[in-house]
Amino acid sequence: MSGSSLDALIEALRRLPGIGVKSAQRMAFHLLQHDREGAQRLAQALQAASTSVRHCERCHTFTEAPVCGICLDPARDARQLCVVETPADQAALERTGSYRGLYFVLMGHLSPLDGVGTRDIGAHELLSRATDGVTEEVIIATNFTAEGEATGHVLAEALKARGLKVTRLARGVPIGSELEYVDLGTIAHALSDRR
Repeated sequence: MSGSSLDALIEALRRLPGIGVKSAQRMAFHLLQHDREGAQRLAQALQAASTSVRHCERCHTFTEAPVCGICLDPARDARQLCVVETPADQAALERTGSYRGLYFVLMGHLSPLDGVGTRDIGAHELLSRATDGVTEEVIIATNFTAEGEATGHVLAEALKARGLKVTRLARGVPIGSELEYVDLGTIAHALSDRR
């Protein structure tokens, strides 16, 4: 029934978060049976993104330019630096329209059991950026998971030791949640009520 190309497609789709064997099979069969044009567009978009999207040299979010549009925007408040775990978390904060400062994207969180330490999440780069003489407040907006809390605590202590004002998103965001999946109103309130 299935050839090696179909098996390879199913295995590739299984790499997506939350996609198991059955979901991957459904997607593969749908694309091949009902939407060959969509399959071609998906393949081309993935190829283009994987070759042209990189990390911003200043904040580490995804961009096609050396420095992203947010970092280059003169209307942004450079005195505030918001630290998030992923580009998806940054995008969630941006959609609220309630934050006008700059960002630093960690590209993950501390996870000693998985061998992920401060070097792996760019803590040194964050400390350099935050002590640039312009930043006055660092807003820790890591996720409210055990790993996010630990990451936020370690970074906050290091930043405070360098004399920076450090705030944390307020607890309006439910514990155990990830910013990417929290409703925008909750994120906006948490950001405005940060401490």
